[in-house]
Amino acid sequence: MERDKLKCSECKKDVIFEGNPYFPFCSERCQLIDLGAWLEGRYVINGNEGETGDAGSSLSKEDSEIKKGEI
Repeated sequence: MERDKLKCSECKKDVIFEGNPYFPFCSERCQLIDLGAWLEGRYVINGNEGETGDAGSSLSKEDSEIKKGEI
């Protein structure tokens, strides 16, 4: 897909690449709508088999100590 033919994933308007701080979105509004969707859990990235989904279970010993404020 060519850069000049990209569409914003939120509103489907043409997206300008050059000098666009919100790329790959067309505007700050569309960027924030997408961020909100991620934060609300509307988008999901599936993990590998055997993952429990518990973020705490993947912490190393050092990470756990930092989280507890022991370091």
